[in-house]
Amino acid sequence: MQTISEFNRGLLEFLDAAPTPFHAAEEMARQFSEAGFIRLFEADSWALQPGNNYFVLRNGSSIAAFSLGDQCSVEGGFRIVGAHTDSPCLKVKPTPELHSKGYFQLGVEVYGGALLNPWFDRDLSLAGRVVFRGEGDEIKSALIDYRRPLATIPSLAIHLDREANKSRSINSQRHLPPVLMQVEAATTDFRELLLEQLLAQYPDSSATAIVDYELSFYDSQGAAIIGLAEDFIAGARLDNLLSCYIGLQAILSEAVQAQSRAHSTVLICNDHEEVGSMSAAGAQGPMLSSILRRIVADETDYSRAMASSMLISADNAHGIHPNYVDKHDGNHGPLLNSGPVIKSNANQRYATDSETSALFRQLCQQVDEPVQCFVTRSDMACGSTIGPITASELGVKALDVGVPTFAMHSIRELAGSRDGYALMRILHAFNGRPSVLLD
Repeated sequence: MQTISEFNRGLLEFLDAAPTPFHAAEEMARQFSEAGFIRLFEADSWALQPGNNYFVLRNGSSIAAFSLGDQCSVEGGFRIVGAHTDSPCLKVKPTPELHSKGYFQLGVEVYGGALLNPWFDRDLSLAGRVVFRGEGDEIKSALIDYRRPLATIPSLAIHLDREANKSRSINSQRHLPPVLMQVEAATTDFRELLLEQLLAQYPDSSATAIVDYELSFYDSQGAAIIGLAEDFIAGARLDNLLSCYIGLQAILSEAVQAQSRAHSTVLICNDHEEVGSMSAAGAQGPMLSSILRRIVADETDYSRAMASSMLISADNAHGIHPNYVDKHDGNHGPLLNSGPVIKSNANQRYATDSETSALFRQLCQQVDEPVQCFVTRSDMACGSTIGPITASELGVKALDVGVPTFAMHSIRELAGSRDGYALMRILHAFNGRPSVLLD
């Protein structure tokens, strides 16, 4: 297994390579391919072999990988780890061109529950998927990434808003369009600019026009390990690419043992969690259940497999902030670098119950890693994850865990530099566990 330094180095590279869900899924697919996983296409007929490793992409932004045990999962079931590829961001509108006082700007739409103030005065770049017309009017798609600062959202000077530090509010329609350049005439065509970038990245694409796109702005500052003692990882999209990377490394490190087991392991990383998961590629869609039913074709065998299966939903937890201690329940304030967090909620916003929590604690003890717990204050609303959605879709035992972080949904978040590696070791043990029933 990797060392913690190797894990963190790979994590930083992964975060920088994945500015959008499309790029995250592409990077994970690349690593699976390099590890010998076989890519499957949902429109094809599958001839699965026990002991082999496979992965599937949907919409180019959701990915599932699985390592089959020697009994194709009927007896031993599945060990499933779930995460999500999307993060709150600013997405470019379909007709985005804005011209004001000689400045060229793009209209944007807020995706998910973004913390907006930190988006100001950052060096922003742009990435995503473009659909283009090629030779013979053939429609194709490709991923683009400018990989350099090309826009910013300037703050209004405090001299023009003396109450800014007390009560500045953000109007997402008027205050968020990024500034890209100065122009003499209001004739800039954004699709023409995209075509230039596409041809620069793919000179052999024969692209003649951009038909449509799904593009997001992102912070061009790379992820980094910071702190006097290098205690922290700072970067964009830690929620929830950190969990995607943890799950990726856990299944890669364990897949070679698949052929000697009765159970199978699965990693599912869905898009659209931040906006409710209700899509064909989201956790509320049929992607995972469709794949599992193709592995276990008989309906009775499928029900038996689900009864022997378990899901761990991995999504970041709120670490207790030293400047806002009162925002946490006094007995449930997770600390960074003190281990992963079991997340519980009486109203089923998280999927954890006493049995699955106990099993996770047993796994932590097995690999000698600490564990914490989180319950939101009783007078505050609680977020949710793909855990309850996936568990209700499949009918499997489930729990929610995560690495404690600060500044969740900000353009740049903060996590402990030791917690991700700890959770990876625990998920590695979970993937190898012969039974999800308590001893």
